Amino acid sequence: MEKQFVTVDGIPVEINGEKNLLELIRKAGIQIPTFCYHSELSVYGACRMCMVENEWGSLEAACSTPPKAGMKIKTNTEKLRKYRKNILELLLANHCRDCTVCEKNNDCKLQDLARVFHIEGVRFPNNAPEVKKDESSPCIVKDQSKCILCGDCVRMCNEVQNVGAIDFAFRGSKMVISTAFGKPIKDSPCVGCGQCVSVCPTGALVLHSEAEVIWDALHDSSVKTTVQIAPAVRVAIGKELGVKNGKNVMGKIVAALRRMGFDEVYDTTLSADLTVMEETKEFAERLQSGKNLPLITSCCPAWIQYAEKKHPELLDNISSCRSPMQMMASVLKEMNKDVKHFHVAVMPCTAKKFEAAREEFIVDGDKNVDAVLTTKGLIRLIRESGIIFEELEPEAVDMPFSTVSGAGVIFGVTGGVTEAVLRKVSEDKTRSNLLTLANLGQRGSEGIKEFEIPFGERNLKIAVASGLGNAEKVIRRLQAGEQFDFIEIMACPGGCVNGGGQPSANKDINARNVGLYQADKNSVVRRAEENPVIADLYKNVIKDKAHELLHTTYRKR
Repeated sequence: MEKQFVTVDGIPVEINGEKNLLELIRKAGIQIPTFCYHSELSVYGACRMCMVENEWGSLEAACSTPPKAGMKIKTNTEKLRKYRKNILELLLANHCRDCTVCEKNNDCKLQDLARVFHIEGVRFPNNAPEVKKDESSPCIVKDQSKCILCGDCVRMCNEVQNVGAIDFAFRGSKMVISTAFGKPIKDSPCVGCGQCVSVCPTGALVLHSEAEVIWDALHDSSVKTTVQIAPAVRVAIGKELGVKNGKNVMGKIVAALRRMGFDEVYDTTLSADLTVMEETKEFAERLQSGKNLPLITSCCPAWIQYAEKKHPELLDNISSCRSPMQMMASVLKEMNKDVKHFHVAVMPCTAKKFEAAREEFIVDGDKNVDAVLTTKGLIRLIRESGIIFEELEPEAVDMPFSTVSGAGVIFGVTGGVTEAVLRKVSEDKTRSNLLTLANLGQRGSEGIKEFEIPFGERNLKIAVASGLGNAEKVIRRLQAGEQFDFIEIMACPGGCVNGGGQPSANKDINARNVGLYQADKNSVVRRAEENPVIADLYKNVIKDKAHELLHTTYRKR
């Protein structure tokens, strides 16, 4: 087949399956500015920043124009520069410009492009009405004064996550992004996954910060402060702090938290091991009784909210196990019930903030998790503390919970919970079998994965879904009568490594996956049941309180 080319700024570029001119131009090494283009979302074409000039002098949107052989386009003409600068000025005219006190300062695409195009002033008055921030959600803060109507959040919420909490409202100059009937976010279908925040190019959607509450506790000498760190945080934080992307920097995180003043630092991986023990036991009981199958995982709080709001008929299928965050918090609260205790969880997830505030996890008015710090929030605190992260010497977590398994570490990737459970239920405990289990089909970042494995006299049918839109597809198959035995669901595409509280993954997600799987390989203990700390916990702390401390129930919302 004869090769076909598009001429971009005088350079012939071969067409090789690109969906639009934008992809072709980027392949040529030219970065055209965009606000509303994301490869995983539908083409919207609202921002018009990606316009290119054709050979006749007309302008075309590169994101929505398919490449055709023989096309001749220019990406950097006088007309285009003036056009893009005008767009930026108009956006800035209706935009809050308190950049120095904005949560997204130095991480804002509008700010970046204003700098790139050397915008020195805005000729147009700001006639946008003053609006009050929506701080009703424990997860997300919405500031309409910083919205540029790119629609990224709307398409993410509707197309990828299938939540439908926000959409465009009104027309023309009155258009806004809104919940139905303008209700506060907390009263909308929002599940707090934070994926809208991940794609928002400005400070219109940011994470709810609990930094000041944490600092207050750290500065109070009468309070014992403890902190746990989720598996996915260790491979996502480094790039923002001068360390190679995807590198496991758990030891440096521990050192940083100690310097901030935390009395005890723990790894949530330990309670992931607890989750494996409890969930596997529950799975075995259901397989034996044949009731409430498939068993659906309960680690992800955004998925739990989604089920409570959209699929309450599935609540009996969801595991009664608390999330690893809540298991760890319950154990620590039990051990520190006689002292003034403040517990912080460092999580990749925004929905954990909602989970921490759930009534199920408040005992006598005291929350198990007093504050949730996202990965982004931890980066902010490290910088605020003046800590030079890349120069820190790694340190180990505190006793008595210093031993964790590789099975718990891989909870941070989609398919990780499934693999950890399979390691427990498999009768073959050899190291070679670990390789066999790793290649069943649960690994990889695909949105839906499914496979069967022999178990006794039958085969177990397993599905793994990441992204709530993909979860909905699996649920519809269940409703149509298809049979599964075990289903793992994570709300964020790719799992916790791409959580709403993480620095934006973009192409980094594979490096984060590799980092966690490497941490698993480097672990002395690879299976949850082989972790000696687990047996000690059951014997000396949990005792006869396993159901009280490690399980819960959920309800229709």
